[in-house]
Amino acid sequence: MSDGGGLWIYYLFSVCHVWTVAAAQIVYSVTEESSTGSTVGNLAKDLHLDVHELQNRGFQISGPNTKYLEVNVKTGLLLVKDRIDREELCARNAKCSLEVEAIVNDPLNLYRFEVKILDINDNTPSFRIPQIVLNVSELAFSGERFALPNAFDADVGMYSVKSYKLSPNEHFSLDVQNNGEPTMFLVLDNTLDREKDKNINLLLTALDGGSSQRSGTVVIHVTVLDANDNAPVFSQSVYKASLPENSPLDTLVITVSATDADEGINGDITYDLDHMFDDEIKVFTINPKTGEIRLKEAIDFEQHNLYEMKVEAKDGLGLTSYAKVMIDIKDVNDNAPVIHVKSLTNPIPENVSPGTEVGIINVQDRDSEKNRQVRCSLQQGVPFKLVPSIKNYYSVVSTGQLDREVVSDYNITITATDEGSPPLSSSKSLHLSVADINDNPPVFEEESYSAYVSENNKAGSTLCSVTARDPDWRQNGTVIYSLLAAEVNGAPVSSYVSVNGDTGVIHAVRSFDYEQLRSFKVQLMARDNGSPPLSSNVSVSVFISDVNDNPPQILYPAPEGNSFMTELVPKAAHGGSLVSKVIAVDADSGQNAWLSYQIVKSTDPGLFTIGVHSGEIRTQRDISETDSMKQTLIVSVKDNGQPSLSATCSMYLLISDNLAEVPELKDISYDEKNSKLTSYLIIALVSVSTFFLTFIIIILGVRFCRRRKPRLLFDGAVTIPGAYLPPNYADVDGTGTLRSTYNYDAYLTTGSRTSDFKFVSSYNDNTLPAEQTLRKSPSDFSKTSYFTQDTHLNFGFLFHAALNDITCPHLKNLQNINRHKKNIYIYCDQAKRFSEFIVGNGSSITFIILVGE
Repeated sequence: MSDGGGLWIYYLFSVCHVWTVAAAQIVYSVTEESSTGSTVGNLAKDLHLDVHELQNRGFQISGPNTKYLEVNVKTGLLLVKDRIDREELCARNAKCSLEVEAIVNDPLNLYRFEVKILDINDNTPSFRIPQIVLNVSELAFSGERFALPNAFDADVGMYSVKSYKLSPNEHFSLDVQNNGEPTMFLVLDNTLDREKDKNINLLLTALDGGSSQRSGTVVIHVTVLDANDNAPVFSQSVYKASLPENSPLDTLVITVSATDADEGINGDITYDLDHMFDDEIKVFTINPKTGEIRLKEAIDFEQHNLYEMKVEAKDGLGLTSYAKVMIDIKDVNDNAPVIHVKSLTNPIPENVSPGTEVGIINVQDRDSEKNRQVRCSLQQGVPFKLVPSIKNYYSVVSTGQLDREVVSDYNITITATDEGSPPLSSSKSLHLSVADINDNPPVFEEESYSAYVSENNKAGSTLCSVTARDPDWRQNGTVIYSLLAAEVNGAPVSSYVSVNGDTGVIHAVRSFDYEQLRSFKVQLMARDNGSPPLSSNVSVSVFISDVNDNPPQILYPAPEGNSFMTELVPKAAHGGSLVSKVIAVDADSGQNAWLSYQIVKSTDPGLFTIGVHSGEIRTQRDISETDSMKQTLIVSVKDNGQPSLSATCSMYLLISDNLAEVPELKDISYDEKNSKLTSYLIIALVSVSTFFLTFIIIILGVRFCRRRKPRLLFDGAVTIPGAYLPPNYADVDGTGTLRSTYNYDAYLTTGSRTSDFKFVSSYNDNTLPAEQTLRKSPSDFSKTSYFTQDTHLNFGFLFHAALNDITCPHLKNLQNINRHKKNIYIYCDQAKRFSEFIVGNGSSITFIILVGE
């Protein structure tokens, strides 16, 4: 560029200049070739927008010309984005401007403004041909005029070609006329003399109007000829034609015609296109003989809608004339609408309310008039709709409540159709994702869970697994399991079970004992990781099944080593008589506590039998004189578990009618202790002389006592202390040997000839109440002696006992014959053995047995 400083000052002022049109549309101007980043204007200030809100409101410009301009959302300035070449944009049009739209959201506003492109003197005048050839007859008269082609300058206005000058010569001068468009003639001032100057070369210079003028030159070669006094003449000075933009190549656009009055070679006319841009030369061609102008390349209304050119007609001797040709390009509907997404909220929270704007689209159609009128539609079946906003802008608005758990993604298709004939349409798909919110609590797969575990399990063993589902996404759907605080038997539930927070697998913390704990419940919580978190609870019932881990416990007779237990069997006992009973319990339950009794060894195998399920020891036959007085029974008590557990006890029986027949119970030995008996006998023989007198006195004392008091079963002590009972022999289901409500201690003392029975906490409603015991008349109490023992009874209880050697008459009936306050009197009549009795009362009583002499 060679422009002067004054011109640049003008440009700097014109860049920032702003006009306001009558329609209140803002008009800026900027010179072409302005450097990138140059300020066009303060758009935010002129639109009265807050600069600090531009970025949040999505301030942007729109339109096909945004490749040249951009807006700085931080300052609100409109800046040059890319090189602007006025000649490229507008060719020779006097008016050149860019239509731009500015958009802001929240609320949505559209502003239109125009940016005028000001020309600068950046193009040099030039001639299309390197040399102008004129053939001038030497007979030409002074003042004859010869049309010359104009120089071309891509600039317009003051920077276009403004003047011409001709190099000094003696024959020709230059006449330039400006009637809207410069017309230049070479004027013959002095006649030519072909014999003197056959060829004349002149230099024609074209100057533009810039302050620092640019110029272009061309050589005019004048050939002096003989007389050719008629130039071609066109049939009309301006030719006009219209051409649809979709016309095929080689389409005839228009035909120009010129005539020449001369004859022969002087009247032979040829046509040529003159004063054309390069792109026009490529688009059209002319037949030099016929003057037909045809389409050479495809045309596009959206790029160029008007072509103007000159047609030159030249005769054989070089006389020329010119005519103007104007070709108007007609629009056809050859451009489908284009959908532009200006803003889009993605993903969309699933809790947005209906009517929320989630996106803005703009639709453009490059065609004109009704061909650019566009209708937009949205597919059916999606909870969105299009709401027309301002010109060619639409808002995408939600129409219903979204639920990510039902539909997490939407592919919506927007279709735009113009009103051309035939109409053209285009579609654009938008992928909208629904963002999750924590609106679903975890839900367990089952309403409640049951876990079954055998007792004596290992700590850490798996009980069961719970599963909760949460349809939410990511952390909102991540489930964490935990135990709710509670107590089991007074201890924290966490000391019994634990749960894996990630998998929901429940583990035992300790080993369970069925005899201590049959079942318990825990509450589990499933909580998600949302904010705020949601949770749900479920109940898990843990059932502990029994394992045969407790052997039977024999309550009676007492275990060896604790006492020396012996029972007397009358010599007159008949077959089937009850002589004793083995009492055993098992802390297990079910079949593990079903006990069976068996005599595994006995002194006389055929004398005694035991009830398999009752444990009652009875005679199988009558007692004979030949039977050994000392009888030893080894009884095995076995449960029904798998594998079975068992316990054994020894039962010592003496066949005798009274204690006087037995020398001393303490000196009686049994088969199992024969070795010890031998030692005892040796010591007894050595001491017999010393203690003989004492022994006689003891025997007499014993016999004397028998006459005064009733004889009891034993000479010694038989006890069943509570310490021998297992810690828990209960069976709440009634399948065990004893109910948990029976906790008792029984004491049988034969040496003192008394019996103490203590029963505590019995809750069996099926036992016989006190009112239903047998009764006997009060008169039966005559001639009796009695002793008193205290017994504490609650409700009722059935107790089996074997009491022998009672010197009262045979017991035929038990009757409650008198009731005085809390005392019950029972009469014993005509019996030597007391087999069973039933007593019952709701409170503590004093139990008195009256024994007849």
